[in-house]
Amino acid sequence: MTETKCGFVSIISLPNAGKSTLINKLVKNHISIVTHKAQTTRSLIRGISTSGNSQVIFVDTPGIGGDGHSLYKVMTKTVRLSASDSDLVTLLVDARQGLNTKLTNLIRTIKNWNKALVLVLNKIDIVRRDSLLKLTADIHGHAEFLNTFMISALKGDGTEDLLRWLHDKVPQGEWLYPEDQVRDIPLHNLAAEITRKHILLSVHDELPYNLEVETSQWTPLRDKSVSIHQTIHVGHLGHKKILLGKHGRSIKHIAMAARSEIIETLGQPVHLFLFVKVHPKQSRKIGTQIQE
Repeated sequence: MTETKCGFVSIISLPNAGKSTLINKLVKNHISIVTHKAQTTRSLIRGISTSGNSQVIFVDTPGIGGDGHSLYKVMTKTVRLSASDSDLVTLLVDARQGLNTKLTNLIRTIKNWNKALVLVLNKIDIVRRDSLLKLTADIHGHAEFLNTFMISALKGDGTEDLLRWLHDKVPQGEWLYPEDQVRDIPLHNLAAEITRKHILLSVHDELPYNLEVETSQWTPLRDKSVSIHQTIHVGHLGHKKILLGKHGRSIKHIAMAARSEIIETLGQPVHLFLFVKVHPKQSRKIGTQIQE
C-alpha cells in the first residue's frame, strides 16, 4: 500500500503580490478573496489540493505590511503563527516591485523563522527576463531557498510545476481532509468574506479595513435555495451613510455583486439580506435591511 503524504504550506508576501489569485489557481477553486485592494484577506483560509497519494494544505494569510496600526500588528502575528505549523514557507514576490526595503525586511523576518523556504516570483509575464534573473540573484543573496519558481498566477503559467513540486516535498503523513474537499473555512464565513470584499471594492478608500461582516443566519429552503442574513458592523454613523449611498444605491450594488459571487461559489440560488449596524455601544445601533 502506498504511504500517504500531507503537509502545510504557508504563502507569505507583501500586500497585493497576487497571493489569493495563486491559491485559487493551485486549488482550482474559489477559496480566497481576490481584489485589487491590499490587505483584503483578514484570517487564515486553507485551501486543499489532493493529488495521487499527496495532500497539500495551503494557508493564505494577510500580506505583511502597513503603518504600525494595531490591525496590521495582529495580521503580522497571525502570519507568524501560521508559519510555525507549516512544513514549507513560500515567499511570493511581485516581480514588478523589485527588491525594495519592505521586501528586504520581510525576507529577514521569515529567515529567522528557521523554516524551509521556497521563492516564487509572480507576474513574470510583464517583467523582462534579465530583470527577473537579477531579482532572483538579489533575493538569494539575503536567504537560502530550496527552489525558485517563476509564475503568472493570473494566467496560470508555471503554477502546475510549482504544485507538483510542493506535492513531492510534503512529508509522509495521514491526510487531514477528504479527497474531494478543497477548503476548510465554513461556508458562512466565506460568504461573509465575499460580502466584505465587495464592500471594499465599492467604497474604495472611504471605509476602514477593520469593518466586520457577520453571517447571522443561514437557512436552507425547500426550493434548494439558501437564505443568508449578514450584518455589516461599522464604527461611525458616517460609515453607515457611505455604505447605504444616495437612495440606498450603494448597498444595493454591494448586495447584488456579493449575491452573484456567493451563488457562483455555492452553486445554488441565494437570497441575501444585508444589515448595517453602528458601533461603539454608545452610538445608537441602527439596523438597515436590503434584500437581493
